[in-house]
Amino acid sequence: MAEVAARAGVSSQTVSRVANNHDNVDETTRARVLAAMQELGYRPNAAARALVTGKFGAIGVVSFDVGAHGNARTLGAIADAAREAGFSVNFMGIRAQTEAAVRQAFRHLMLQSVDGIVLVESQMLDTPSLHLPPTMPVVVADGDTGHQYPNVDFDQASGTRSMVNHLLELGHRTVHHVSGPRDSFAARRRAETWERTLVAAGAPVRPTLYGDWTPESGYLAGRTLAQMPEATAVFAANDQMALGVLRAMHEAGRSVPDEISVAGFDDVPEAPFFEPPLTTVHQDFDVVGRHCVTLLLEQIERRDNGPRRLAVEPTLVVRASTAPPPPPA
Repeated sequence: MAEVAARAGVSSQTVSRVANNHDNVDETTRARVLAAMQELGYRPNAAARALVTGKFGAIGVVSFDVGAHGNARTLGAIADAAREAGFSVNFMGIRAQTEAAVRQAFRHLMLQSVDGIVLVESQMLDTPSLHLPPTMPVVVADGDTGHQYPNVDFDQASGTRSMVNHLLELGHRTVHHVSGPRDSFAARRRAETWERTLVAAGAPVRPTLYGDWTPESGYLAGRTLAQMPEATAVFAANDQMALGVLRAMHEAGRSVPDEISVAGFDDVPEAPFFEPPLTTVHQDFDVVGRHCVTLLLEQIERRDNGPRRLAVEPTLVVRASTAPPPPPA
């Protein structure tokens, strides 16, 4: 640091302020210090900086399924918001949907000296509540861990209710449902709200068909539904499964939406380009990711007010895949 200060013609304190990204340095001086750092190959010592600031400048993220559309979008938003706040992100992916696996991932990230951790928990764990190291700031996205940690999620009930009511208001007698996996927290909430909304409307509740979020599983469920003449409306728990349902209906010769309406959930970028364009529920994953970082930084900086839940409101997007049911024969 002394060498950088001498090269740039500033004090060591100024070099420290630039290294820690403080804003009380004029831009000309900052540029001169950064140029000296680059010329001399200077890298701040993270451990030494942590002793002074009390922060390592990194957050951890734990997720079960990186390939899922929602998780990938949330992770990207977390990385963007963390970078803007001057933090790097250390990611840990795990497969086992157990508390033991989550705790092991947390221990691994803590050894990497992170200031806090976001758990993207879309699956049902093997325990009703999660117990994590009490000294580590934690925020949970898309999951339920006993409400003991700050939580950010979409209002799944509101999004599902708006979709089911949309289909009922078109005149459909009932709405069939293709659910996500039984061990998925998001899938279970959507399925429970689908059933409650039908019951509240006095509509029949048909047996749930289960998929695994993939188009293939939606296609298999769609083949079953295509053989049911009484089925005039299908709500799939995500857009990928809805895509599979559309393919099955096309192969069976059932016109969408003239004979049967098909709707999804998530509003993936491809949804407007399905054939027909897909009616779905839009979720703003960027907002969820940024809220996660905000809540985590409040804990890291000791400004949090204890456990709380932020619910991001999704919006119904009506496109050409839903319409009134065909008239009775």
